[in-house]
Amino acid sequence: MSDDAQLEAFCSFFNKLDKSCTERLYEFYTPDVVFQDALHRIEGAESLERYFATLYRNVTSCRFDFHERQRSGREAFATWTMHLEHPRLDKGRVIAVEGCSHLTFAEDGSGRIARHRDYFDAGALLYERLPLLGGTIRLIKRQLDA
Repeated sequence: MSDDAQLEAFCSFFNKLDKSCTERLYEFYTPDVVFQDALHRIEGAESLERYFATLYRNVTSCRFDFHERQRSGREAFATWTMHLEHPRLDKGRVIAVEGCSHLTFAEDGSGRIARHRDYFDAGALLYERLPLLGGTIRLIKRQLDA
């Protein structure tokens, strides 16, 4: 847990993010935010709101357990475990994926995020959970680990 109020507010909001509150993203992101994860790169708060609205449309549930958090100046990092339940992934069972967010706060002191980059294993989240592709990817990973 961090003693940084802005970072804690962000983590708290992100943990409650669902299809009913994506329109509140403007409170936490600058209008020209750049968001990037393993699958997408989004520029602008309006585009990010559309992205999250689409992403959460079919999600049954999604929550984050935030672990370590650190901030130095405008830069912050937070590690997390995402628990995602989606009817089309892994037969609708809850998937747990670990990741890390790198946040850059705006220069204006508003406490809003200007850049947000998420790092996680896209295979563990998505590709391994697809009916035909998943088995193949899991087999390849086992052979690489041997």
